[in-house]
Amino acid sequence: MGKRSTIEEPQMTKEQQEVLEKYDAESRFRTFSNKTVAIIVSIIAISLSLYHMYTSYFGTPATLQHRSLHVAAVLALIFLLYPPFKKASRTKLPWYDVIFALMAVSTSVYIFVDYLGIVNRGGLPNNFDLFFGAMLVLLILEASRRVTGWGLPTMAVLFFLYGLYGRELSGIFRHRGYTWDELVNFMYVTTEGVFGTAIGVSATYIFLFILFGAFLSKSGMGQFFNDMALAIAGKTRGGPAKVSVIASGFLGSINGAAVANVVTTGSFTIPLMKKIGYSRNFAGAVEAAASVGGQILPPIMGAAAFIMAETLGIPYSQIALAALLPALLFYLGIIVQIHLRATKEGLKGISKDNLPRVMEVLKERGHLLIPLMFLMYMLFFSGRTIIYAALLTIVITVIVAMLRKTTRMSLRDIIDALEQGARTSVGVAIACACVGIVVGVATMTGFGLKLANGIVTLGGESLFLTLVFTMIACIVLGMGLPSIPTYIITATMAAPALITLGIEPLVAHLFVFYFGIFANITPPVALAAFAAAGISGGDQMKTGFLSMKLAIAGFIVPYMFVYNNSLLLIDTTFGEGVLVVVTAVTGVVMLGTAAEGYLLTTMNPVLRLFLFGGSLLFMNPNLILDLAGFAIIAVVVLIQWQKEKKNRPIQPNSIEM
Repeated sequence: MGKRSTIEEPQMTKEQQEVLEKYDAESRFRTFSNKTVAIIVSIIAISLSLYHMYTSYFGTPATLQHRSLHVAAVLALIFLLYPPFKKASRTKLPWYDVIFALMAVSTSVYIFVDYLGIVNRGGLPNNFDLFFGAMLVLLILEASRRVTGWGLPTMAVLFFLYGLYGRELSGIFRHRGYTWDELVNFMYVTTEGVFGTAIGVSATYIFLFILFGAFLSKSGMGQFFNDMALAIAGKTRGGPAKVSVIASGFLGSINGAAVANVVTTGSFTIPLMKKIGYSRNFAGAVEAAASVGGQILPPIMGAAAFIMAETLGIPYSQIALAALLPALLFYLGIIVQIHLRATKEGLKGISKDNLPRVMEVLKERGHLLIPLMFLMYMLFFSGRTIIYAALLTIVITVIVAMLRKTTRMSLRDIIDALEQGARTSVGVAIACACVGIVVGVATMTGFGLKLANGIVTLGGESLFLTLVFTMIACIVLGMGLPSIPTYIITATMAAPALITLGIEPLVAHLFVFYFGIFANITPPVALAAFAAAGISGGDQMKTGFLSMKLAIAGFIVPYMFVYNNSLLLIDTTFGEGVLVVVTAVTGVVMLGTAAEGYLLTTMNPVLRLFLFGGSLLFMNPNLILDLAGFAIIAVVVLIQWQKEKKNRPIQPNSIEM
């Protein structure tokens, strides 16, 4: 390869693995001491991956059968892989978890065996329907508790109780009430409860894209992103922080798991940031903000965009295109603050001698970009289905990886990727199944519409106040939950409030999606920030608030695209698009500068507030407001230049001889 970087990507240490398990329950799985049990579990996981690859090409069974099989296999894997409590044995499989796994499989077997009977009964359940339905609901609650923690299953139980006893309430949230039989039947033998849209997308798009990520990981894509980020930004001022932003953004878009992304990428970037002089809290905050932002970054957006496409009934390519500019603005806001912080504190980059060169990185691993480019072609231009595109891209990844020895996958690597893909998918799948209970009850009772009406009433028909209340609702609903179920819940309960006021559905859904995932960096429950603090050794709450400050553009940009749809490139001409980009970029740079409080020299609080207000003028498309914003920039730059000039040390005059 020629010149190599002296900075090697470290393996995750025991302490970092403990941090991952502390904040990401999906990582607390068993490692069996019994080889026979380990082989059986591996076979189940690999079979699940092969099943989804097969059905993506040859077609699936009937919808209810396919989704029930997906859920049953996921439940079985969870009970085999995840102990019931933190202190339970990680090496032994208790007999009761084997029973739970078999019970999970039986819920799908019953649907396959009596499928015609279920269809013919037309919503009039018999005792077997109710028995297996109740069993499935209870198994989902327990499995969700093991994998995601208490938050999501608790919410599901509360909604189930609401469905049973809502008739006892007063006010707008009162409903006629449903019996246990009605609720269980709705959850089990329809495609609107547990087997609703969320599981439907999990059983098709999400599983395959997670599997694609597993194959990319085996090919060395993570190392490629790190090396390329180092080569591009490592030597610049504050380089390691910019490396963190680039690498975490790309990886976050593919894997969609903020906490896991923080730990895997952060174990490499956070020590580098601390080494050049960034504080512990700031280093952790950079990694947390960048990792969370990957879920709003096309082309994959952590797979949540596929659920959005299914929900709204629009092409995925339209969502990815609309999300592109706001995502880039989000990262621009982080980069601006990183650069200004480094300038203010006199921080340097990494020595050029210790960095790889761009061409060397491309020569060694650049071919790994081919699967990503192929995927973009398939998604945006081929006209083929998304699941076919995902399947073919997995095949292309294996073929392309063969081009160089350093990335070539052995048969063992391919088998490991199949197993790892299934293992990784169970967290998302069980969250989708559990959130199906929430959405199912909300659908039956009309809770989503009632909550939307409540938000609009609180907002007093004011768009801005409704946006604020919706933002708060999304952050609260998203606390402690994975991004995909967070989006599903907020799309069901919060987005209708905005649509009621005439906002385009895509705009409303992107708005709630943004604030739902930002719950990961919003104290008091900011799991991504807490995980980053665990690696950096910083304070959890301080890291959380710094993450919010770094991500400030992400809290402002959604308001911008609500007031200015052209920011999403919707029905926008080329000239309008250019103008929107210029004003939006200017506004975000002003916002980042005001947040960091530095431009040429330290900025006083009054000037920061002045600049912050000026950045908000670019939210609404208006020539007068834009000119006022540019005028504020000119004034601030002039004041800062004068201050910097005044504080500049006087150079001694040369002595004439």
